[in-house]
Amino acid sequence: MVLCALRRQLLRSGSRCGTWTRLLQRPSSGCVYSSTDGFNHQEIREKLQAFPGGSIDLLKQDSGIAVLTINNPSRMNAFSGSMMVDLEERVTQLENWTGGKGLIVQGAAETFCSGSDLNAVRAISNPQDGMKMCMFMQNTLTRLVRLPLISVALVEGRALGGGAELTTACDFSKPYAILRLMASGSVIQFVHKHMGLVPGWGGAARLVRLVGSQNALKLLGGAVKVDPELGLHIGLSDEVLEAQQEAEGVVTLLQQAENWLSRYTKGPAPVIQAVKKVVLSGRELPLSDALRTEKDVFGTVWGGPANLQALASKPKHK
Repeated sequence: MVLCALRRQLLRSGSRCGTWTRLLQRPSSGCVYSSTDGFNHQEIREKLQAFPGGSIDLLKQDSGIAVLTINNPSRMNAFSGSMMVDLEERVTQLENWTGGKGLIVQGAAETFCSGSDLNAVRAISNPQDGMKMCMFMQNTLTRLVRLPLISVALVEGRALGGGAELTTACDFSKPYAILRLMASGSVIQFVHKHMGLVPGWGGAARLVRLVGSQNALKLLGGAVKVDPELGLHIGLSDEVLEAQQEAEGVVTLLQQAENWLSRYTKGPAPVIQAVKKVVLSGRELPLSDALRTEKDVFGTVWGGPANLQALASKPKHK
């Protein structure tokens, strides 16, 4: 798994291959910021937990696809402080899920997420606390990006502010390994400038890599409402989902998302996780380091159960 401060760890290491072997054998314990950056993890957790409301719900399924639900419908699924802590805990659970292959991120009650709960924002409006919250959420969403799971953001209704940033922390067809599926009638909007802000959860950096600097300037500077058609055009959305009717009844958007994702998660979990790891290292590391990482990941599946079973079932070329 690609971990926080990748390049610094690699450059400081006398044996890059050995370092990567150790890193790939354990889940991330954090990302981007640590105590050396003045980040006190426990302090900000306690401060955020003082602002309760809503929940982040996680359902891990036998199929290897998990569903992460942002659940605070009375506030359009805005993140309370306790929900930010919940999200970090759910990411930790996913990092340790050995049978996991895919992840769908959705909002409850047909709305994705409207960003931060303003009650919590007002209470931590001083610059010091704002910076701590920023570092906490950047750490959490970077760990979400780096999960060894192929992830999908299923956007129904509105994804505003921090909710728009959350969509960029999902993977598939662009440099980031999370796909964005938009339902018909949904909107992604970076409304930060209307609040006198810029993105602080890593959304701007990820947005530039997804849509390019010029489109990112337009979306942030104009607070443009991105509908499914525009999302497809600029590369912020990967596919538009419509309600479907079949003989058995209506196929929900979540079922459609699961069906779509299952095309890419079919197979043993160690192999799917290895695919995500090599793609992730190719994106985040210099080429020489990415090649070494690919070699290490290759070594975890070569001669493994899936590889041996495939060899036994295909005794000769046809």
